[in-house]
Amino acid sequence: MAHQLADESAAGALDSTAPEDHPDDSAAQADRPVGQAASRGLALLLTIGGVIGFAAAFVLLIERIQLLIDPLYIPSCSLNDVLSCGSVMTTPQAAAFGFPNPIIGVAAFPVVATIGAAALAGARFRRWFWLGLQAGTVFGVVFVHWLMFASLFEIRALCPYCMVVWAVMLPIFWYTTVANIRAGRLPLGAVGRALVDYRHVVMLTWSLVIVALVIQSFWSYWVSLF
Repeated sequence: MAHQLADESAAGALDSTAPEDHPDDSAAQADRPVGQAASRGLALLLTIGGVIGFAAAFVLLIERIQLLIDPLYIPSCSLNDVLSCGSVMTTPQAAAFGFPNPIIGVAAFPVVATIGAAALAGARFRRWFWLGLQAGTVFGVVFVHWLMFASLFEIRALCPYCMVVWAVMLPIFWYTTVANIRAGRLPLGAVGRALVDYRHVVMLTWSLVIVALVIQSFWSYWVSLF
């Protein structure tokens, strides 16, 4: 009997200390950071790429406005028949949605830069936010490739400022995708793991293919420079 009373007393003592030894789970979850943070590398890429993309899009928009005011105006990036923003700006592809394409960049790139700056400051974003960024970069990279095709094979002219936008849009899309795969937000299984492992190889190969297409499409012009 004495042993039974001792055991019950010990159990009661343990129960009385349980709340102190094991804090309430809801309180612990409240203190836990919400969302997922970006790596410093991705945050820098989004910040710098967003700023560069915005600057290029803004200059393009100003040049387009000048051209609308004065049809005889020669944009600063119209250097010759090949490197000619003016030739590109006046085509239907330059206003794919009924307004000048640079407006899209002026609106979108500051958002990208802000996300990057917030991530550098330690901000964490929920899964839906990262997937929203993913959707935006998918639209951007598809649109940019359509414009590339038009410039190389239909318009037959290159817009230097447009190429700056190409140059920042590709890595922004690619490394955002890689980050989402690594964090499990894009469950692609073995294919996703391979893409992550060879992410830099993919980016380099992709860039070289585009450079090769630019060289091949205007080969006679590049040769004339030497």
